[in-house]
Amino acid sequence: MTTNVVPLPVSYPKKRISIVMVSYYTGPSLMESVPAVLADPDILELIIVDNGNTVSARQRLWALTKDERRIRLVQGHGNIGFGRACNYGAKLAKGDYILFLNPDAVIEKGTAMTLAECGDSLTRPWIAGGNLQTVNGVEQRGSRRSALTPMAAVVSFTPLHKLPGFKSIHLEHMPLPDTPVEMPIVSGACLMVDRESFDMLGGFDERYFLHVEDIDICRRAKLSGGDVFFVPDAKVMHYGSTSRARIVRVESNKFRGFVRYFWDYTSHWWSKTLLVLSLPFMYFAIMGRAWWLSVRNPWLE
Repeated sequence: MTTNVVPLPVSYPKKRISIVMVSYYTGPSLMESVPAVLADPDILELIIVDNGNTVSARQRLWALTKDERRIRLVQGHGNIGFGRACNYGAKLAKGDYILFLNPDAVIEKGTAMTLAECGDSLTRPWIAGGNLQTVNGVEQRGSRRSALTPMAAVVSFTPLHKLPGFKSIHLEHMPLPDTPVEMPIVSGACLMVDRESFDMLGGFDERYFLHVEDIDICRRAKLSGGDVFFVPDAKVMHYGSTSRARIVRVESNKFRGFVRYFWDYTSHWWSKTLLVLSLPFMYFAIMGRAWWLSVRNPWLE
């Protein structure tokens, strides 16, 4: 495993914010995401954990590190999973605030500071999530979500949420709040903690290889008495689905993550029994969609 360590700027921003970005065959959006981070003077450093990329992409990343002192590039460890890679990047971070940002997300200038300032008013261990938007400026699915239960998962991943009396956990169709608002779940695509909160939580649970780790860390923060807030003014344009990864494999990891999550947070024998009974419905809700999309586009994520 190798990492290029570069000297940090002599003059620090008023808040020391590190961005950790985990990349796995991200595609062209990576070269849009990185310059957007570097354009924000509030960012102390950008740590890119390279879980896997093309030769050409890696060459461009190395070229960037030669010209930009704020980039730290970590390579040579292979695909160790999203949560584990985030934790590794966080260990290298020198900032007092750590923003985990997807490599296909283009952050607006000032968003990192907005999240940090919101966090300053919250109870530790706190988490602040950004407002993910489509290329058209519309709030994207996943920015803010209600509490996740096995039944809520089945409803959200099937057409049931369109029927009267059923509601999806996804709240992007609700009116956008004017100020930061408490939320059960925010997206790991743009998720900030401060160093003390991250250490209190022990980082991301590395048993989740891909997906659900953000849901888990939000749940643990709230169980620990901390705050989880969605920050509407912290805007990020998120392409989404850019990695060159087979959707069946991706969704399979998501299904396993849900099973682990529900099992860990289900305490009674009867509720675990209900979970086991609901697994076939959850499986076909998640994997059925994946199989259908894989027929249309084998490399879609």
